[in-house]
Amino acid sequence: MTARITRDGDAGRDEAAEVLRAGGIVALPTDTVYGIAVALDTPGGVERLFAAKQRAPDKGIMLLLADAAQAPSIGAWPATAAALAAAFWPGGLTVVVPQRPDVPLPAALTAGTATIGLRVPDHETPRALAAAVGPLPTTSANRSGDPEARDASAIIEQLGDAVDLVIDGGSAHGGPPSTVVDCTVDPPRILRAGAVPVGEIERVLGSPVAAP
Repeated sequence: MTARITRDGDAGRDEAAEVLRAGGIVALPTDTVYGIAVALDTPGGVERLFAAKQRAPDKGIMLLLADAAQAPSIGAWPATAAALAAAFWPGGLTVVVPQRPDVPLPAALTAGTATIGLRVPDHETPRALAAAVGPLPTTSANRSGDPEARDASAIIEQLGDAVDLVIDGGSAHGGPPSTVVDCTVDPPRILRAGAVPVGEIERVLGSPVAAP
């Protein structure tokens, strides 16, 4: 059955939260491209995201958060990550931090590593859903190897019945991906250059970071 489409807004977000709580996959707008998300506690949910994309689970999936206060509930929260989050969240920065040993996470989420990537996007919809159901495993809304879907119709065309609900927020803004900073090492290391310039990262930390 083809995914339902709902308009972005309070009612659409409420509907999406119910779908997520029931174990469904939701396509949602972000501050860059559309993503597909599942509730973190859904059994086999992360594997369903990979199946929807027709991609081997060889890379970890980041978690989108409601705000920085949610981060310590998932990962250890070093001072470097806290400083970067205060400066650049919501926005185009993903911080990689150690997993908390007392918080079990699906192995598929992290590709078997002991770290987790966290981001607070500059878009109200994913933040509202993360506030409602908890941190959201999210990956781009496209089949592996295909262009990222920029609107609801492209998501339906690419993913069809692999998702349960699409929140239609219009055309995605696009733009560079988030800058990814590994805060599990000292000094922090840039894993991917992106929306936040490296010079701004170094300005906030007050010291050089390691190159990719």
